[in-house]
Amino acid sequence: MRQFADTEILSELVHDALGAGRRVVSVDRLRGGSQKGVYRARLDGTRTESVIVYSWSEDENYWPSTGESDPADPADPFAPASGMVQFLTAQRTLHGLGVRVPRVLLADDSRRRSPADFAVVEDVSGGTLEALFETDPERAAGALGGLAEMLGVMHRDRSRNYGGVGLREHGDCVSGVPCERRVLDRALGHLKEAAARDGSIAAAESALRDRLEQLAERVSPRQEYGLIHGELGPDHVLVDVDGRPVLIDIEGLMYFDIEWEHVFLRLRFHERYAALSRSDLDPRRLDLYMLAMRLSLVAGPLRLLDGDFPGRAFMRGVAVHNAKEALALLSQA
Repeated sequence: MRQFADTEILSELVHDALGAGRRVVSVDRLRGGSQKGVYRARLDGTRTESVIVYSWSEDENYWPSTGESDPADPADPFAPASGMVQFLTAQRTLHGLGVRVPRVLLADDSRRRSPADFAVVEDVSGGTLEALFETDPERAAGALGGLAEMLGVMHRDRSRNYGGVGLREHGDCVSGVPCERRVLDRALGHLKEAAARDGSIAAAESALRDRLEQLAERVSPRQEYGLIHGELGPDHVLVDVDGRPVLIDIEGLMYFDIEWEHVFLRLRFHERYAALSRSDLDPRRLDLYMLAMRLSLVAGPLRLLDGDFPGRAFMRGVAVHNAKEALALLSQA
């Protein structure tokens, strides 16, 4: 049985972050996360009504172990990106560029309270951009424009090597594998994995494999990469009291083809993507990455369902939808 962070531990962390004079009156574990626990601690008084506590522990991570990434290859951008070190590096990188992220009030990797790393961060109280699209379209439109500017800043921050931001910060090794080859190899692995779990993908496995390889052959090499979030949907954008977008779930921040970011943006923002689009993207990369992303969104959710992830109906729906979309891409060949 999974053991989540208890109120006593969270209260101690908040006291360390804000001072012993602040009292935690309630704690809620927020739903939706699959790699870390996210808790809202409500406080007495009016100066700071609440803070967010992140908890990285094995019990908070629902993802089964997978061999798709080589842990011995630190340049692999798709290696698991979860943990306090990744979060702090990403937070520091984005803050340095002027990109709004939650302020860090405390980082604790002492593990003297429990076998977990913790961070206490600002609670951005304006809600998600996804929710604002429905409740306050005018405010959401302003935040969406701010997000487009923010993405422009990130994507213009260039690196001659791709990979997680920690590689650049610490000067680690450079990958000899072309960026697009990484995507192809990963997609072929996801195809095999999805075919073992989904009959519709299994029936078209050969055609999908051929299509992936054809698309990859059309992509020309590239020597420069932009800074991307990697999984930027409207649920990963909060809006602060001033209407500014705030990025969360930033542990996967990396230098990579910005087309990978834009494929995900297109999938998650739907008709609102037009406000985020740009005209200088490589259409051949977009084609390869779209099919690769669809297969990832079949294999990943189905793998998650091998465990005890609680949002089972939602994840099953994600897998079914993206299987249909992947097969639809074959008809566009």
